[in-house]
Amino acid sequence: MSATTPSLSDLTAEARGLLESQTIELPSWAFGNSGTRFRVFTTAGVPRDPYEKIDDVAQVNKYTGVTPRVSLHIPWDKVDNYEALRAHAEDQGVTIGTINSNVFQDEDYKLGSLTNSDERIRRKAIDHHLECIDIMRATGSPALKIWLADGTNYPGQDSIRARQDRLAESLAEIYAALDDDQQLVLEYKFFEPAFYHTDVPDWGTSLVHCLALGDRAKVVLDTGHHAPGTNIEFIVAQLLRLGRLGAFDFNSRFYADDDLIVGAADPYQLFRIMNEIVAAGALAPDSGVNFMLDQCHNLEEKIPGEIRSATNVQEATAKALLVDREALAQAQRAGDVLAANDVFVDAYNTDVRPLLAELRESQGLAPDPMRAFLDSGYLDQIRSERVGGTAAGWGA
Repeated sequence: MSATTPSLSDLTAEARGLLESQTIELPSWAFGNSGTRFRVFTTAGVPRDPYEKIDDVAQVNKYTGVTPRVSLHIPWDKVDNYEALRAHAEDQGVTIGTINSNVFQDEDYKLGSLTNSDERIRRKAIDHHLECIDIMRATGSPALKIWLADGTNYPGQDSIRARQDRLAESLAEIYAALDDDQQLVLEYKFFEPAFYHTDVPDWGTSLVHCLALGDRAKVVLDTGHHAPGTNIEFIVAQLLRLGRLGAFDFNSRFYADDDLIVGAADPYQLFRIMNEIVAAGALAPDSGVNFMLDQCHNLEEKIPGEIRSATNVQEATAKALLVDREALAQAQRAGDVLAANDVFVDAYNTDVRPLLAELRESQGLAPDPMRAFLDSGYLDQIRSERVGGTAAGWGA
């Protein structure tokens, strides 16, 4: 390849095929108003219902060509007719992806949901997940994603071991209700909203429960759900070894679960993660790993924020595909530390934007998706049309 500005012809046929077939699932909630516990700021033209969220998802896909699925959140995206919602999505050129459950916004879940010591509340939480499975059937969704806010704030508040037992029993009932072509993905988060202990705090705990459930239970890795300094690419490599990495929630963090645009805080980390994906062959469409975004755009416009996110993932992927695997392996075998690191960093330092522009043009897309979208007038259109009603946002 050339030193700094490779073109499509510098990619192997396999690498080009992987780049052409890469897809990224978008979260419906990224298109609504969001914020912090201090303030949720409003943005003109945000969707007022799940149908308008899907319209905006379709815009991102129209200009990037890599975001053909939308992840729904229940109850935020509840509708009366899920078959109609599915048809609307397909009319817009996208499909329904993962269904996300929500057992953290009901008063009953103050002390936990699937881990709660109260059998009635656990039953309510399990029934919510069974409802989500019914929605999966109606929408054609292949996966149920579970993230729990369950945990405690003080030592002695509840039995950590008993909560794990109750969690295992609850998950087993949910898993048993899945169809053969559906899977369960279990997300982890090391703290917040609980501060003393969290019931699914890390990838190891998630993996333990997934192994107990069966082959169609896998771990979700949210890049923002780790302690500072955690080597996330190591976790990626380990879960891929075990065939238990089910999905990514891509985002960026500076301090905690910041949910900022992926690649904004540490693009080198995103490259290192994608390198593990590429090296393990997990970028292939049939790898079983679903690449998703889990972000909120508190200050920036929603659709441009998602376009920037998708292109950031594309750029990290293209760089990972440019790593000279043969030279890297040779340096590693020789124990040449600096040579191996040079091969790695050379790929990261490569400007792949011209290559990706060439790729988009070969697919009939504009070379600069952000500029093409901003020039389309869509933002002005939705600002004038979406007047009245209730803007979508956290909890809606």
